[in-house]
Amino acid sequence: MDSRQLLIDTMSQLMWERGYADTSPRDVRERSGVGQGSMYHHFPTKRDLALAALERNVADLLPAASELDGPGDPMARIEAYLMRPRDALKGCKVGRMTQDPQVREDPALLAPVQRAFAQVHTRWVRVLREAVAAGGLRADLDPEHLAHTLMAVLQGGYVLAIAQQDPGPFDDARAGALSLLRAAAPSTPHPTTTRRNRTP
Repeated sequence: MDSRQLLIDTMSQLMWERGYADTSPRDVRERSGVGQGSMYHHFPTKRDLALAALERNVADLLPAASELDGPGDPMARIEAYLMRPRDALKGCKVGRMTQDPQVREDPALLAPVQRAFAQVHTRWVRVLREAVAAGGLRADLDPEHLAHTLMAVLQGGYVLAIAQQDPGPFDDARAGALSLLRAAAPSTPHPTTTRRNRTP
């Protein structure tokens, strides 16, 4: 790995652990082993390095969210995404940045965070619409609203887990969301499902 990528990876990890405000260029140099001259050759300012690291964090988040796309039962994809293993006590690499005042107050630093959540929201809406169309969820549910709800459950679950230093609240939050989704299944079979399962 070259020095530029090592600096980005190190900044990405430190921002996840400490936030932007509490990460200094010296912290990055000490952990990465990259010298000051090389660091400032690639990134003249801490902000420049932070922007590259944020893009890296976004790149880590979006492939996981892509699990919501693809073939197969949309409800199964939703359940797999909600319940996949996560380190609740470390929180979300991207969501963590919204708690940092220096990120919130800098439009350029906040932009990758906003973009990432917008893309995840789009994927949630798409799979929820698929679930409604397939008969897994009631047709009167609003996929846009529900997508925001499920994203808030995950992000809020991280906050509760970190506050209590216990992954239990995170696991309970997403299990509760899954229970609510199952309860939102239609009380009668979806017409397309009925036709599909009807025997000749």
